[in-house]
Order: sequence, then structure tokens, then C-alpha cells
Amino acid sequence: MPVCQTPFILALDFPTADKAIALAEQLQPSQCRLKVGKELFTRAGPFVVEALQNKGFEVFLDLKFHDIPNTAAMAVKAAAELGVWMVNVHCGGGLRMLQACREVLEQCAGGKPLLIGVTVLTSMERSDLAGIGLDCEPEQQVLRLAGLASEAGLDGLVCSAREARALKAAYPDLALVTPGIRAAACAADDQRRTLNPNEALAEGADYLVVGRPITAAENPAKALEQWITQLNFTDKTKAKGVLAR
Repeated sequence: MPVCQTPFILALDFPTADKAIALAEQLQPSQCRLKVGKELFTRAGPFVVEALQNKGFEVFLDLKFHDIPNTAAMAVKAAAELGVWMVNVHCGGGLRMLQACREVLEQCAGGKPLLIGVTVLTSMERSDLAGIGLDCEPEQQVLRLAGLASEAGLDGLVCSAREARALKAAYPDLALVTPGIRAAACAADDQRRTLNPNEALAEGADYLVVGRPITAAENPAKALEQWITQLNFTDKTKAKGVLAR
């Protein structure tokens, strides 16, 4: 399988496997990894993951498992058996759930996926947190949940790039996956806490999740090439470490 040479993860937020696969056929596995989320997986199931893997792509299965420890762990185990590169769980499920998910992966034969904890969704602001009983800024809650992920032995976190600097300072060994990446000229859509790719990398992000700015472009392959061309690694050592993960 070709090794991806960029930190980009392309979100395939499509309603059908045919559309997702058609877009993937325009791209190269060295250009990006692919993210399969809830809608696509619910409609197409494991087939779409296997089809993308057969084309050489590493797949991030973005289903954000959040359940009692055994149920979440068995879901993570199923993802590992599917051969995905990365899988995520909600840190809000608590320490015992996170530990159960990490422990089940340690028992899996063969390569295991990166296990990433979701902190606070990038669509949420302080007012949204207040609505669920949390009277704090998003960054405070992110750091609180990051502590659980670190204690449980997870590989990394999903977070806003705006929290990346604080997270890298507190938990330097955790890989940071940052949705909400937008170019300066792009609409934010339903994202709230956004940065552009170079800003996100400078803040400490390791992987950059991009969706509509590329997938909805008239020529997605050309759009991705432009994003890659504009990428500026100011720390070459960091860049090599990111791309090798």
C-alpha cells in the first residue's frame, strides 16, 4: 500500500458508495487518506471501506463510538478486523470505556488501527456546551477530556485546530486530528472553530480533515493538488514524523 505523503484526510460525506468510490478514483493514495463517516457507512456498510482499501487508500472510520465499555470495545474490535487505519470513540464515554477500547485492540492479531478520542465537536461553541450543562469554554472541556484519553492510553485526539497548541503542550505524545480545516476563501459551513491548513499545522495539528472545500469542487483532484501545493511545513522534522504515522 502506498504511504500517504500529506497530512490530509479527505471526508467522503456522500450518501452512496458509488459517489464516494467515484471521487476516490480521481485521487492517489499518496495524496490523502479517506474518512468514512456515519451516513456513508450506515448506507453502504463495510463494502465501501473494503472498496476504498482495495484502491490503496488508508481509511479513517469516523463513527465516534460512545456506549457502555463492552459494546464500544466490540465495535472497535470489528473496525480493527475490517483493517481500517484509524477509528475513533467519544472521550465523553468515560475512562472505563476508553480503556476497554484500547485493551481490545491490544488483543487483536495483526496491525491495529490508531485509536483516537473525540473531544468537543468543532461545530460547538460555549453556548452549545451550556445547553448540555457544561459552563466552560470549549478548550477547557477539550483539555479535561484529553486527560482521560491520555490516561487510557489512546493514540490521539480529534479536536479543533484552535486547541492544538494547548493540547500539544499538555500531551505531546498524542496525535491530533483536526476537522474544520478551511482555506481563507472557503465558507465555514456548519463548522465554528476553524483554521486554514498552515495555521493548523503551526498550532500542532498532525492530521487535517477536509471535506466540502475539496469534495464539492468542480475538479476535486485539482482542488486537492492546490491544497497540497500550498502546504508549508515550517518544521521539517515534525513533518516527517507526522507523515510516518
